Amino acid sequence: MLQAARYLLGSPGASGFGSKSTADEVTAACPDLGSLTAIITGATSGIGAETARVLAKRGARVVIPARSVKAAEDMRARILGECPGADILVLHLDLSSLASVRDFARRFLSLGLPLDLLINNAGKFSHGQLALSEDGVEMTFATNYLGHFLLTKLLLGKMAETAAATGVQGRIVNVSSSVHGWFSGDWADYLKLVTRRKIPYDATQAYAVSKLANVLHTKELAARLQEMGADVTVNCVHPGIVRTRLNRDREGLITDLVFVLLSKLLKTIPQAAATTCYAAVHPRLAGVSGRYLADCNEALPSPAAASRSEAARLWQASEDMISGSSQQGQVLQYGCWTGTSEHPTK
Repeated sequence: MLQAARYLLGSPGASGFGSKSTADEVTAACPDLGSLTAIITGATSGIGAETARVLAKRGARVVIPARSVKAAEDMRARILGECPGADILVLHLDLSSLASVRDFARRFLSLGLPLDLLINNAGKFSHGQLALSEDGVEMTFATNYLGHFLLTKLLLGKMAETAAATGVQGRIVNVSSSVHGWFSGDWADYLKLVTRRKIPYDATQAYAVSKLANVLHTKELAARLQEMGADVTVNCVHPGIVRTRLNRDREGLITDLVFVLLSKLLKTIPQAAATTCYAAVHPRLAGVSGRYLADCNEALPSPAAASRSEAARLWQASEDMISGSSQQGQVLQYGCWTGTSEHPTK
């Protein structure tokens, strides 16, 4: 009850910020980000666009990867309209395609730019029937998690190199959701069965699994970064509930009525982008890694997201998935999930 009251009132937590804080407000303590380069996925609209705008306004060079280059160019023009001196780079990226992720990483690395911030923000909520990516992966999981897993893996060396050369700690931010707690089963069994069409496709369950994977990825990556000795941190965030293009296919009288009734619980886009920006640049989070944040404060993820053994298991399965993509998805659909009984006990 107290937590709900604090959310509704926007009362600040230990960080000094709360649910009503905006991205502009949480970045006021770091007005000059001119030495930083940030890649922000999903930055053509919604929370990602606001994150890009605010970081560019503070001086950061912002790279906007997007499936629609036109949408990214339009976003670039909007940012330049507000911040004429902003340094915005647009590159093509389709996160649902592992080949596209690899191509984007090659093109970015060929530019010889540093990389300080990687904000894995892009999200997809599939509607209707099951869809598989070109690699044979359930589309929501492919876009929200697996593409970001590969992207992070391919850019991690550059981030560690940049941090070592500049003395500025690199930061990775994975945008998850409290919806990750809506799934408490075995993610591997679920993906195997839904991909084989052995169980009905449920878009909300698929989204929850992808968001659970974001949290588990953060947990395992934080441990690996520490083992590597890399001066790079990773945290994941729940941005809050906000009406963005994520639910653009659910327009209608009932949906509109629900959102009106829940309007006091919904965040504005500047408020929803606050936790992402806080995790990306606020001085208070220097050296902090492997945490789950909500309303710009540390929060507890679901029990399923807190297991290090599950995080390690997902990591290994993800490695198998990205290495098996050349086999037309056979490893993705059948190989790496057929032995689920052998995974470590929680």
